[in-house]
Amino acid sequence: METPIGKQIAAAFVKAQSQFGKALKTSVNPHFKSKYADLSSCIDAVVGALNANGIGLMQRTYECKDGVMVETMFVHESGEVMECGMLHVPASKHDAMGFGSALTYARRYSLLTASGLSPDDDDGVAASRPAPQIDAGMMADHIAAIDASANKEELQVSYKAAYDACKGDQTWIAKVIKAKADRIAKAKEKA
Repeated sequence: METPIGKQIAAAFVKAQSQFGKALKTSVNPHFKSKYADLSSCIDAVVGALNANGIGLMQRTYECKDGVMVETMFVHESGEVMECGMLHVPASKHDAMGFGSALTYARRYSLLTASGLSPDDDDGVAASRPAPQIDAGMMADHIAAIDASANKEELQVSYKAAYDACKGDQTWIAKVIKAKADRIAKAKEKA
């Protein structure tokens, strides 16, 4: 059952929200070459105004086997609490780095949603763009060039060209990375 929002925290939150700053896009997503507001920027945009109006920011985490669950909460000095609902984000890898990345992502999006912030652009916008059309024949030539690389320098040049030609397409990127790994393994077998 959802906890009703108290009058004191509601009034204080409305005042605080009118004082929120902008979540500045200071970080760059290397996969999509786009700027986004990272977690620190999102917190900086709201915490001063929240605190000035007697509100503390909390983010609870909950146990989850396949990812993370985060809930953003605002706590008023009167003791009233505003719970903003849980957000589940699956971990891309089931290791410390995968769960840590999912936690940061979940905290950022939970805070953006709970506070009503909306940066102009972030890594989610870039990810939702339609995938560029990739010429399969051209990519086959790039992969063949990786395989034919005679030395480390040639491999680096052909890999970079192939990676750039992927235009962010994750399926082709995976194939290019595999081709490089296969070429390195073949070189080690000869050594």
